[in-house]
Amino acid sequence: MTEIIDGNEIADRIKTELEVCVETLADHGVTPGLATVLMSDDSASETYVNMKQRACEEIGIEGRHHELDPETSSDTLEGRIEALNENPAVHGILVQMPVPDHVDEQTILERIDPMKDVDGFHPENVGKLVTGDPRLKPCTPHGIQRLLAETGVGTTGKDVVVVGRSNIVGKPMMNLLVQKDDLGNATVTTCHSRTDNLAEKTRNADIVIAAAGVPELIDGSMLSEDTVVIDVGVNRVDAADGEGYELVGDVEFESAVEQANAITPVPGGVGPLTIAMLLYNTVKAASLQENVDVDLP
Repeated sequence: MTEIIDGNEIADRIKTELEVCVETLADHGVTPGLATVLMSDDSASETYVNMKQRACEEIGIEGRHHELDPETSSDTLEGRIEALNENPAVHGILVQMPVPDHVDEQTILERIDPMKDVDGFHPENVGKLVTGDPRLKPCTPHGIQRLLAETGVGTTGKDVVVVGRSNIVGKPMMNLLVQKDDLGNATVTTCHSRTDNLAEKTRNADIVIAAAGVPELIDGSMLSEDTVVIDVGVNRVDAADGEGYELVGDVEFESAVEQANAITPVPGGVGPLTIAMLLYNTVKAASLQENVDVDLP
């Protein structure tokens, strides 16, 4: 029987442990603060920001939300980030992507103080991750590490295929898994749109992490019965009944669940862990900036 991995349950355990850390910070007069910045009228982006703000409230992080007109200049966004960098009550800054076409995404990421970069995308934090001294890990890859550990799968000695090479998931995922670390020590193959014989590679993997952003790219025929499947994809496709849309992953769930050893669903798999690790990074950033030791989970 294939195990359906419940990301909500694991995320809830992590958030409960983070509440203790928030209480420790409160004992030292510190309230962790997360500022979210939205420069878009995209409904999905608005939903994601609202979810993150609600999660902050649940564990005692002070959420501060900033909305900017998508038609305004890049200078306006950069000025808002600079003000947040200088605000000692703000320990973490998250600019919700995507930003409008007239704004350079990389420039914005580099404007965020690396100590407040709770997404883990600033070049300084990327460099520390690659060299084996991560400070603030990207939330989704870190969440996947925790998910694998919490479910007892582990990665040491495992053959892992990461399908996708984005700066958000694929590349940091590969870098985290090859580290000499209890949550790493894996042999990692990174696949992408130019990979030949993708099915052969996924079929021989102990763990497949699907993060290509292609709806139902991987199906059950591409997996072995021992494979653990982590589906990062969240894709909107037309609903089967022709009314509205539905969410599907990068894995064709119905066939994969008949074949794999374990699998994360979409939604309810990786997504909750991404938000939990955003909270983790905010608490860690506050502890580093305020010089308060906390027992992070």
